[in-house]
Amino acid sequence: MDMSQYLGMFIEEARDHIQNLNDNMLKLEENPEDLQLVNEIFRSAHTLKGMAGTMGFVNMQKLTHAMENVLAAARDGKLKVNPNIMDVLFKAVDALEAYLDVIVATGTEGTETNVQLVDALNTILGRPTGDMTVPPVSKAGKKYEYDEFVVRAIERARTQGFNVYKFDVELDQNCLLKSARAYLVFRAVEEFGEIIHSKPSVQDIEDEKFDFEFSITVISKQPIEKIRERILSISEIREVKALEIKSGEVGGSEEKEEAEKVQQEVQLQETVKVVREQKQEALQKTSKTVRVDIERLDVLMNLVSELIIIKSRIEGLAKKYNDRQYEESIEYLERITTSLHDAVMKVRMVPVERVFSRFPRMMRDLARELGKEFELVMSGEDTEVDRTIVDELGDPLIHLLRNAADHGIEDPEERIKNAKPRNGLIKLSAYHDGNNVVIEVEDDGKGIDLEKVKQKAIEKGLLKEEQVDLSEQEIIDFLFMPSFSTKDKVTNLSGRGVGLDVVKTKIEQLGGMVEVKTQKGKGTKFVIRLPLTLAIIQALLVTVKDEIYAIPVASIREIVDVAKEDIKVVQKGKEIIMLRNQVIPIKHLHSIVGLEPVLDKKKFTVVIVRRGEKLTGIIVDRLLGQQDIVIKSLGKYLEGIRLISGATILGDGSVAMILDPNMLTV
Repeated sequence: MDMSQYLGMFIEEARDHIQNLNDNMLKLEENPEDLQLVNEIFRSAHTLKGMAGTMGFVNMQKLTHAMENVLAAARDGKLKVNPNIMDVLFKAVDALEAYLDVIVATGTEGTETNVQLVDALNTILGRPTGDMTVPPVSKAGKKYEYDEFVVRAIERARTQGFNVYKFDVELDQNCLLKSARAYLVFRAVEEFGEIIHSKPSVQDIEDEKFDFEFSITVISKQPIEKIRERILSISEIREVKALEIKSGEVGGSEEKEEAEKVQQEVQLQETVKVVREQKQEALQKTSKTVRVDIERLDVLMNLVSELIIIKSRIEGLAKKYNDRQYEESIEYLERITTSLHDAVMKVRMVPVERVFSRFPRMMRDLARELGKEFELVMSGEDTEVDRTIVDELGDPLIHLLRNAADHGIEDPEERIKNAKPRNGLIKLSAYHDGNNVVIEVEDDGKGIDLEKVKQKAIEKGLLKEEQVDLSEQEIIDFLFMPSFSTKDKVTNLSGRGVGLDVVKTKIEQLGGMVEVKTQKGKGTKFVIRLPLTLAIIQALLVTVKDEIYAIPVASIREIVDVAKEDIKVVQKGKEIIMLRNQVIPIKHLHSIVGLEPVLDKKKFTVVIVRRGEKLTGIIVDRLLGQQDIVIKSLGKYLEGIRLISGATILGDGSVAMILDPNMLTV
């Protein structure tokens, strides 16, 4: 049977099981006596082992088998979970994840066998290294020999009141389609119970690699004779020998090669059984959902984008006519287009849990590496954002969390000395704020030492010693510069000055911004503000001379008319206005885009844009109004222009540049 057709399903299911292993093992580390967690972990490892065996990933199968042995011992009370055991199990999960990465990239599991890791797991049980089997069972008086998995299945079936039967089936010598006849036998027997073993294996039977005889072992509550008669009712069956397997008649197999085949077949049967049970439990849920390829969603989004463009064009044409019915039709089209856009956007939304779920394990390892004690508390994992943004969030958040653990949280002794709890606290939260999603990384550590940052800036020649009148925000901005670090010593985690620079660059590429709030001795909070989507946004269209530009509405605080005499010039020729007792710097959009500013006006139209708490006024010639625009990429030749975040096609077919609010406020 060609198993490659199931590779995609295997990868998705394996990812889920590996994530479950990580999540539950973190919980088990906190509550080592919780047998329910041990059972959950055992089930995930067992299912993963069966899936790997079915797909032919032998190394992955052997590793999960060794994990399963340790977990089985813990479940049976023969082994007490301790930090050393957890460390080995976590390394095993990392190895499984590495196997999966190779499978995704190549379709095979590679050549890495992880023998040392398997030996470490076996050592926990006191077994010799290299031992991958269960200690042999005494065969005295054992009539039927199976491998350990079938033996366990038989024992479990007996405790649940099932009978165990063995049927030796002989086909007619003139039978031409042996595998088809065997298939009918399997199907008939499954009406009465579960087949837990076949000899030869199912694969060999399908390939007709047998003479005219095969045997099956069945667990059932039905009478043995009833099942035998049902098999005999199938044509071209010559003889059926039926035997009931009694307690104490089962032992381990001596033939290693046959045992491996049996093991794989039992795993296949048990995996099928687990999948059936899972499907049955989730029947109602799965019947209401469907998996859709991401590319199809992108196509749908592009079509909606084109619809919005043509809608804007029709609206422009409608202004030439004064027809009430025509206007009503346009308004109806507007409502339908908006509803369609909202529906497509909801389909593209995914919870940030996809990114957050990887961090508890990472922070656990980080605490061990740094020799610190802290707890990661997450909230808002169900906050939804466009999938294209979620896919890019991982790296910036990793840098911020590492920064909080390495730079922020103090050593336990230092925290106690400063009258703080021994354990530090790092919070990762997400929530919606209007048309934005906000993600915060906060720690209760020592905060940012602004004086140290200033000294480092002077050392690097970024600041002159006489420049002492810098604001807190201006000092913090040095942290986001390339190669800037306050660490005196370079380590695996920090000191190279790439972390916060990467964060700022990536977030601004996504149309977002980063704010920093800090208090010395109390802690630091990084606030990431991102748009909900990168596809379609609401924008204000403005003009300078004959050129049209779009400013995202989400970044606009307000629009005001300012008299010429209200514009004041301060140091270095900077212009400001006073708005409700607040000083706001202003800039001419003409100058920003390389045009000659118009200064002979009595009044100026000023668009107040915001970047966090920082406000800047942008002087424009005229406002054209607000509308939905479709963001188009500038392409690789123009992507380096930081002032422009993209372009859009207007209703009349002309192109307008979309201004980046982060650059307008610099």
